[in-house]
Order: sequence, then structure tokens, then C-alpha cells
Amino acid sequence: MTLINIDTKLADAIHRNYLLIPVINRFGIRLGFGDKSIKTICKEHQIDPEFFTAILNTFTFENYFSEKKLKAFPILQIVDYLRKTHTYYRDVQLKVIDFNINYLIESCPAPNNHLQLIRKFFSEYERELLAHLRREDENTFPYIQKLIEIQQKEDKEQLFKELSKKYSIKVFEREHDNVDEKLFDLKNILIKYLHGDYDQVYCNAVIFELFRLEKDLVEHTRLEDKILIPMVEEIELNLTGKANDKK
Repeated sequence: MTLINIDTKLADAIHRNYLLIPVINRFGIRLGFGDKSIKTICKEHQIDPEFFTAILNTFTFENYFSEKKLKAFPILQIVDYLRKTHTYYRDVQLKVIDFNINYLIESCPAPNNHLQLIRKFFSEYERELLAHLRREDENTFPYIQKLIEIQQKEDKEQLFKELSKKYSIKVFEREHDNVDEKLFDLKNILIKYLHGDYDQVYCNAVIFELFRLEKDLVEHTRLEDKILIPMVEEIELNLTGKANDKK
């Protein structure tokens, strides 16, 4: 397994895994960068090249997930990336799937009850996913920001005690739904049980986009579960003054 590194041409990385295109877009990078290396492009966009390559490798290689390396990055850098990923889901990916489903239904020569059920199923899933993202944007990420600010205060233990009455990362863990499970069910319905007259091209487009979203969500959730949550738990422990007891 040859990992992507800062000297890799970004175009070559995309040829290896086209699913990286929306990932690099989240960093503000648009296509048309020629044969420039990742190092050069990151310098132009003021991006940490090591963090950038860690994310690209996570998405490209199923067995790659360097917890030690990822935990070495500032936690707010990870939060910023997660926020941008949320924006991508809301503003791009969900809308693309919604558009393709509508097009699939409209292209049918006759009403198809199976497709109407799929439309309803996806609408319900979309509402749940958006609610999930909103909880993180409005509760979890601001909480982490406050933790970072509290760390710089002299009375940090007392401030954390007051803050933890309202929220903690344990609340996030309890509310952290497996948002990719229902997505699998929706794919399964389309693949196994879709009947009636429908346009196969549009149907395939819907399925491809669902697979793409599922893959993205798996990596997104893994980053939250394996990196973000442990990092926040460590900060919380330090703010209680019990970090030494743990050791």
C-alpha cells in the first residue's frame, strides 16, 4: 500500500480514487490544478499538508486509519473539517440524491408506487440526518470550542464544572446515531425489491450517489468516534484535575 504523501501530485491521487473530489472541495480546492503536488497546492490554499494527506489516505485506503497521527492535530482543525463536511452533505450530496430521485419518478411512463415509497423513505432519512448534523453543529462543536477556551483560564476546573452541567461528550455519544444504517436499507430496497417500469439510467444514478454518501458517512463517523470523542474526553479529564489519577 503506497500512501499519498505531500509530494504526490493531487491529480494522481484523484486518479487513484475519484471519491476524493468532494473531499478536496471541502478544503476550498477546485479542479484545474495541473500537475502541482499536494505540498504546493496546500501552500497556495494555506492548508496543513499533513492533515490533508491524512484525510485523503483515510478515504482512499480502507485499512488506513492512523489514530496516533490524527490525534496529533489540533482538535479545532478536526472540528473545522467536520463542519465543512456537514455543509457538503446539506448543500450538495443530499440535494443531488433528492434531484435524482425526483428525476427518476418523473421519467416513469406510469405511476410507480415502489418509487413513491422510496421517495418517502429518503425524505424521512434526510430529515433524520439533517437533525443529526444540526445537533452536532449547534451543541457538540460549540461545546468543544468552549472547552478549548476554558483551558486557558485560571479557574478552569470551576468553569468546566458549570459547563458540564449543560453538556458533555457523553451526551454526544448517546445521541450519536448510526446514520449510515438506514442508508443501507434504502440501497437494499432499490437493488432487491424495485419493480414496475422505471428508467434504469436514473435508477443507477440514485444508487451510485447513495453508495457515495454511505462511504463518506462511514469515514466521517469513524473520525468522530475514534479521534474526536477520545480527544474531547482527554480534555474533559484534564479539566477535572484527574488526569494524573488516570495514569
